[in-house]
Amino acid sequence: MKRFHVHMGVDDLAQSIRFYSTLFAAEPTVVKSDYAKWMLEDPRVNFAISSGHASRGVEHLGIQAEDSAELADVYRRLQAADAPVMAEGATTCCYARSEKSWIADPQGVVWETFLTHGDATDYGASPDLTRMQPGALLPSPTPAPCCG
Repeated sequence: MKRFHVHMGVDDLAQSIRFYSTLFAAEPTVVKSDYAKWMLEDPRVNFAISSGHASRGVEHLGIQAEDSAELADVYRRLQAADAPVMAEGATTCCYARSEKSWIADPQGVVWETFLTHGDATDYGASPDLTRMQPGALLPSPTPAPCCG
């Protein structure tokens, strides 16, 4: 079963962890010096926050697949969405090893589709999401901090 993903940029990580822990009535499943993540079952969402990035508020939305077949199904739908898809492939991002693809909707909202394969010890890198255009994703010439 797929899981909805939301990643938010925040100014004060500790304050935001307290707020969202109260809102969700749950502590984060991952906490790092610049990142926290809640893997909630009700609602079924992977909700992540990070500090130290340029953007604040919703950075991107996504769909987290639980196996390769689900990821392939979501990727087929991305390809049919009539917008360029950037297949990032295997990457380390947000303290996890994943396989990812990115797309921007007609309004420029960035969507990530991914399958996580395990934990990582560093935050990792990702495409420069600020370079995305409505309906298109422009690859970054140099890695940017993951998910921000």
